[in-house]
Amino acid sequence: MQIPLIDLKKQYEIIKNDANQNVLEILSAANYIMGENVKQFEKEMCRYLGSKNAISVGNGTDALVIALKALGIGQGDEVITSPFTFFATAESISAVGATPVFVDVRLNTFNIDPSKIEEKITSKTKAIMPVHIFGQPADMDEIMAIAKKHNLYVIEDACQAIGAEYKGKKVGTIGDIACFSFFPTKNLGCAGDGGMIVTNNENFATICKALRTHGSGVDGKKAYNLLNNIDENMEEDNCIDNTIYNPFKYYNYIIGHNSRLDEIQAAILRVKLKELDKWNDLRREHVKFYNENLKDTKFITPFEERNVKHVYHMYILQSERRADVVSYLKEKGIATGIYYPVPLHLQKAYKGLGYELGDMPNAEYLSERTFAIPVYPELSKEQREYIVNSLVDYK
Repeated sequence: MQIPLIDLKKQYEIIKNDANQNVLEILSAANYIMGENVKQFEKEMCRYLGSKNAISVGNGTDALVIALKALGIGQGDEVITSPFTFFATAESISAVGATPVFVDVRLNTFNIDPSKIEEKITSKTKAIMPVHIFGQPADMDEIMAIAKKHNLYVIEDACQAIGAEYKGKKVGTIGDIACFSFFPTKNLGCAGDGGMIVTNNENFATICKALRTHGSGVDGKKAYNLLNNIDENMEEDNCIDNTIYNPFKYYNYIIGHNSRLDEIQAAILRVKLKELDKWNDLRREHVKFYNENLKDTKFITPFEERNVKHVYHMYILQSERRADVVSYLKEKGIATGIYYPVPLHLQKAYKGLGYELGDMPNAEYLSERTFAIPVYPELSKEQREYIVNSLVDYK
């Protein structure tokens, strides 16, 4: 039996009729940029998350970069974050000229350890960027309390955690601003790249909208006025065709980016959003099966905090013999993934920050032992049993 780590073909079979119809309608109408599907998807995400503003962008990394810029974070500033995450988390901080300051993670949740944050705060610290890693919410009460005490922003990196909940609230709605990724492998993924910024702060939302489109047009002028304390009412003409010609886009007010979610991607995401909660629940069913059947093995199964809803973007096991286990599962036809083999503080790109082996012992420990097995919603009962039996049989 061959079981991939993620099977996007099976997911496409579920949504293909609606997705194909929506895409064909867009091609027929030839309105590809910032069209009705983008507008409706942003509104639907606001309703789903319980947020006032959702600003779609080209990808999750751009979402992080633009969010940081909207908060005024840049050269000379520091942002506290986790070393056990995808590179884009720290990369976005560096991209705006700021410095990532790493704080070790908890061994059980893999999330940033709030008890270690305050010792890393300096006069240069402007924000904390917790990562809801693998779909498990970080400890937001403690993080928000620290941020309030020290007058810091909180930027939620929720790129792996769409639909996850912390004490009944959707992640992405707790901090000052949050970012999501719609990379195809995510729990909510498009057919390419896509991302989103979420915030309840109207001023931050306005600046994000301007930054995603070269700082131009009505949003650009609104952002310029905000940043320069100019009081002026601005109304956008919603009849403008952004694909062919928008006369306002040739007037630029701040330096921005070209980072827009494609209309086709928005249409596909709208179809998938309707299935998201069901898909996340299926992931959780798989996890329950795995946990029950692997509890008496040599593998350490994932821990889920109380009062949270973990959405298991990845199901992560731990083993002292990871390389051997991964090789064994490959022979069995079961795909795995190693997340993450090198913690960020030890990446060559951050050699200049001066971190050394031993500085983040928990992140380093996990990087030597963690690996993912398939947990995608479409996994069959037969596949689950085959995976479990293979792991139980491992000697």
